Amino acid sequence: VMRLTKPTLFTNIPVTCEERDLPGNLFNQLMKDDPSTVKGAETLMLGEMLTLPQNFGNIFLGETFSSYISVHNDSSQVVKDILVKADLQTSSQRLNLSASSAAVAELKPDCCIDDVIHHEVKEIGTHILVCAVSYTTQTGEKMYFRKFFKFQVLKPLDVKTKFYNAETDEVFLEAQIQNITTSPMFMEKVSLEPSMMYNVAELNTVNTAGESESTFGARTYLQPMDTRQYLYCLKPKQEFAEKAGVIKGVTVIGKLDIVWKTNLGERGRLQTSQLQRMAPGYGDVRLSLETIPDTVNLEEPFDITCKITNCSERTMDLVLEMCNTNSIHWCGVSGRQLGKLHPSSSLHLALTLLSSVQGLQSVSGLRLTDTFLKRTYEYDDIAQVCVVSSEIKQ
Repeated sequence: VMRLTKPTLFTNIPVTCEERDLPGNLFNQLMKDDPSTVKGAETLMLGEMLTLPQNFGNIFLGETFSSYISVHNDSSQVVKDILVKADLQTSSQRLNLSASSAAVAELKPDCCIDDVIHHEVKEIGTHILVCAVSYTTQTGEKMYFRKFFKFQVLKPLDVKTKFYNAETDEVFLEAQIQNITTSPMFMEKVSLEPSMMYNVAELNTVNTAGESESTFGARTYLQPMDTRQYLYCLKPKQEFAEKAGVIKGVTVIGKLDIVWKTNLGERGRLQTSQLQRMAPGYGDVRLSLETIPDTVNLEEPFDITCKITNCSERTMDLVLEMCNTNSIHWCGVSGRQLGKLHPSSSLHLALTLLSSVQGLQSVSGLRLTDTFLKRTYEYDDIAQVCVVSSEIKQ
């Protein structure tokens, strides 16, 4: 049995000395004549030749395990009914990897039966390849033997996620991916497959001269123990965006799909389990800003648009009150009736206000009262707006 994997570069161990030592220039000349060394850099350990794998070694989760199995008849007799079976034993299951379960009629001396098996590794820990051979001799005696080959499956990546729930029902996901192997990786693809209620936008590219360029550069190599952050924005689909109660309780966001290459092009792929977020708690009534200017002039009125959503399971009769603060002054009538608002429904409200203080000011002072239950909901620090002095005409 021989594991099929990409070859590796030969590692040369340089042996050198100073010219005044007894060997003189002998060691240096031998290294220059060695065909495995790099010309002009003979003292480096990296060689120019490729070497075949000498043992099973380690394999990483998400890679494809391939092995070549050969059964050779070393005797001088013809054997019959040869059956070769290859199983992979893990900590939780036993998998049959044989390409064919049919027995070979006969095997002549100095002939062999070859088979190549493949398996995408999906578990971490110890794996045992069990190769079993059964055959019948010329005298009719049935023979059987097994061989075991043990190898380890290691974890290649460490993935950590962070969620941020925006006021506009958007969800931002930061995925931190760390290479915990001992060799560099080429990150071929890192994408987010959203759940059925969301559309996803990747925020890992910048627009340069009309072309999208990755924020990690043209060659997205990840060195050992390095970490890279990927950012995604999930927006609820239109048919679910209007259903406040549905989006509020959604905790399943999607799953990450990661594809990488190592060594001389060995490909690996991992998919995370479904990512879960903490569902935001909006209470019975949710107030969010639909439109607001970034910058306004001092003591000049400006307009904002609010969205009020009934997140409860009962109908509300709402009254709007506007309370002035030291810097924010509301324009309009306070205490006006907004009418009845049914469960999971919303209404848009246009309001006007002005600021008497310069700087970054917080929009505060809105009060909603449910006349049915005599319950008041207070909304402060809804958003911030930058107040600047207006231009003075001379």
